[in-house]
Amino acid sequence: MMQIIEADLSEPRNAAAVVTLLNSYACSPEGAGKPLPQTVQENLAPRLHERNDAVVVLAFEEETPVGLIICIEGFSSFACQPLLNIHDVYVAPEFRGTGLAGQLFEFVEQIARARGCCKLTLEVLEGNQRAQAAYRKFGFNGYELDPQMGRALFWEKKL
Repeated sequence: MMQIIEADLSEPRNAAAVVTLLNSYACSPEGAGKPLPQTVQENLAPRLHERNDAVVVLAFEEETPVGLIICIEGFSSFACQPLLNIHDVYVAPEFRGTGLAGQLFEFVEQIARARGCCKLTLEVLEGNQRAQAAYRKFGFNGYELDPQMGRALFWEKKL
């Protein structure tokens, strides 16, 4: 039986599930193809737990963790409201194509609405066509304020 929950990361089962699933994601081609560093594995759940802007949603099939979404609340200055950024999405390979991702996204959307968020945001790799198709199916599109200025690009500067 599938169970989708907002994770309480003070519970060892949930904390372990987050690390297991995120490490599986990290080992996949979409996630860089290598395990998370040991320090990340040891500290991820406690660090997320101490943040009141983090939302973690988990899916379990019986006792097995099979799906994960990690979100961080941000703020839209143009809307003057909070937003929820979907930072990580992972569904175990054997559960892809079952509708689980849609269930996870619906759960996250309910949380965002309850928090008064104006939108959900996420980033996706250009080459991850399967994820892009799924995100479009769930109502996501490229971000633009004015079509003449084009779509937003996601950039980073590592510190």
